[in-house]
Formats: sequence, C-alpha cells, structure tokens
Amino acid sequence: MKFFADTADTAEIADLAETGLLDGVTTNPSLIKKSGRDIIEVTKEICGLTDGPVSAEVVALDHAGMMKEAEILRKIADNVCIKVPLTIDGLKTCKALTSDGSMVNVTLCFSANQALLAAKAGASFISPFVGRHDDNGFDGMSLIEDIRLIYDNYGFDTEILVASIRHGIHVLEAARIGADVITAPPSVIKGLFKHVLTDKGMEAFLKDWADTGQAIG
Repeated sequence: MKFFADTADTAEIADLAETGLLDGVTTNPSLIKKSGRDIIEVTKEICGLTDGPVSAEVVALDHAGMMKEAEILRKIADNVCIKVPLTIDGLKTCKALTSDGSMVNVTLCFSANQALLAAKAGASFISPFVGRHDDNGFDGMSLIEDIRLIYDNYGFDTEILVASIRHGIHVLEAARIGADVITAPPSVIKGLFKHVLTDKGMEAFLKDWADTGQAIG
C-alpha cells in the first residue's frame, strides 16, 4: 500500500521523505490556505521533494474553468496529479485530462456509485473520505470494501486512495481491505511508529547499556 502525506507543509513532507515511506502528497485548498503560501510556489517545492504524484486541486466549478486551471497546474512538474471534484463537470475534466496523459485524482467521493462513475471516466485515483463518512453516521470502511469489490469485479485500473484518515485504525482497515493508497496528515503517519512496548523495550535496553559503562566508537 502506498503512503501519501495529506499536507502542504514542506518541512513535514521533507521529514517523511527521509524515511523512504513517502509515495506521494495530496493537497487541497484548505491545506494551501493553512500553509500561507502561493499555490504554484508551494506545489513546485513539494514536487521536488517526492517522485510520486502530488495532487493539486482545481477550484473552478465548470468544465472549461477546470481545464484552464488544470493547464496551469500540470505545467508545474511532471508528477502533478490534477485533483477534481466528483461532479459531472469534474468527470468531464477527468476524462479529458486522462485522455491527454495527465494523472487525475477525483475527490470528495462518498458513495460506491460515485466511485464507479469516476473509474469509468478514467480516474487515476478515487478519493473516498472515510473520516467525514464516519462523522455523518456512515461506515467509512464499508465504503472502501464496496469500492474494492466493484473495481475488482470489472478490472478498473483506478487506484483507491483512502482519504480523510483520522487514526491508525483507518490505516489498518484500509490495508486489510486492499486499498491501493492512504493519504493522511503527517501526525497520523508518524503515529504508526508508536507502541508502548517499543518504548518500554527501548527504555530497558538503554538502561542496561548505561549499566555496562561502555560506548560505541
């Protein structure tokens, strides 16, 4: 399973990239706002920190406007993935861009039927929002199961990119179901390293090492 960082914080991205675990990055208008930086400038910097896809989102609502913005965004770097909403105009844009060789991430997916439409439109990635789904009384991981089943039934190449990840259980369940990608805040990804027994084990080892009075090197 691929790990994408859901952030526009370049320091966090660089830190994760050093672990070798980072396969890509997703951004959105809210994350760009939080970064306080120009979208072109920060996206270009992010693209230099990872060889994987970097999702940059259009904000126009109509097909023509989306295409105009996509032309600007995809010139930033070869690994830019254009992010479009799951609307009729978004899927028109998806079809046009993927037919022209660009990667497209279709976002704001909340149903398996929507995911089916995105795959038929040629989406590179579909982004179902499991956390927001859970927040509204639905089972986000059940949605991932349905999409996985449908895509496997028909051999769609669209990758399931599980978004709105809130905690490690979402990551675990996505991996068990067979999702292709998860995108999560750096804090959630770093939280996967943590376990109380790991911490206790390190504490015991370091204490015993100190008792030996030795040094390495």
